[in-house]
Amino acid sequence: MSDMQHNTRSEADTAAAAVPQGSTGWERDALRDLLSEHVRAGRSARRWRWVKRVLWLLALVVAAWWLFKANNNSAMPVTSAHTALVMVEGEIASDAEASAQNINRALLAAFEDDGAQAVVLLINSPGGSPVQAGMVADEMRRLKELYNKPLYAVVEETCASAAYYIASGADDIFVDKASVVGSIGVLMDGFGFTELMRKLGVERRLYTAGVNKGFLDPFTPETPEQIAHVQALLDQIHQQFIGVVRDGRGSRLKETPETFSGLFWTGEQAIQMGLADRLGSLDMVARDVVGAPDIVDYTERETLSQRVVKQLGAAMGEGVVKALHASGLQLK
Repeated sequence: MSDMQHNTRSEADTAAAAVPQGSTGWERDALRDLLSEHVRAGRSARRWRWVKRVLWLLALVVAAWWLFKANNNSAMPVTSAHTALVMVEGEIASDAEASAQNINRALLAAFEDDGAQAVVLLINSPGGSPVQAGMVADEMRRLKELYNKPLYAVVEETCASAAYYIASGADDIFVDKASVVGSIGVLMDGFGFTELMRKLGVERRLYTAGVNKGFLDPFTPETPEQIAHVQALLDQIHQQFIGVVRDGRGSRLKETPETFSGLFWTGEQAIQMGLADRLGSLDMVARDVVGAPDIVDYTERETLSQRVVKQLGAAMGEGVVKALHASGLQLK
């Protein structure tokens, strides 16, 4: 017997129990039928209430999706002479606004616009993924060669680690005297709890196929060979970083033993070390360097319609589940 049939029979039995004991046979049958019909009508009303809510949510999602597609499909027209702006803010990561995908899309749109006299990366980032930074650096190099347009980096608060990886590929880097610049290094962090577990008398049971499969597990002791393997990986990525900086900065770079040590400096110090070129702001670069004071922002950002789609998508999923439960259906 299905759950729906069981629920219907239970409600009918409840309705029958509510009929007065003194009633005659036909009266009991009539009252039972009347009460059963009332129960069915109530269940039907609840079901349609949830169906209507789901339909409204679906309509809102479709409308928000249409707005999102309209925004994405509306190509930016060729504009008059201006400075193209692409912002790199916050952590550089695949799931962040400052992802390689978002930055590269914005760079492509900026370089393609005939009205853009130059492209400026406005950077305020502590760094992030070397992979994402490398993808941006490769695209910057390709677009500069393809379109032969100047590409400048302007640093606001911070341009460190992966953010400097990106900035080093610009034609010139402008900073504020108090900006934080540098941190040319690579790190991998974590925790180890083996001594604490030993003191507490806790035993870690980890089963793997492959002798090194679990060597990053914080509850398992490291071996000298595993530590050396991780260090070799970090050293290789560090050398890739150093190569990008040397290629980008060229003879302007005044190397010292500290340059690639992971230290960071003020903007004023960075200029002296050849890590940056001049003091300057976005407006100054657009006005005095590019010669196009009008600034057009090409930065890829999450739009209102995208946020609405995400939120309504989650709400609609919850509404569908409730509607299914209200109608007596179950997903198993």
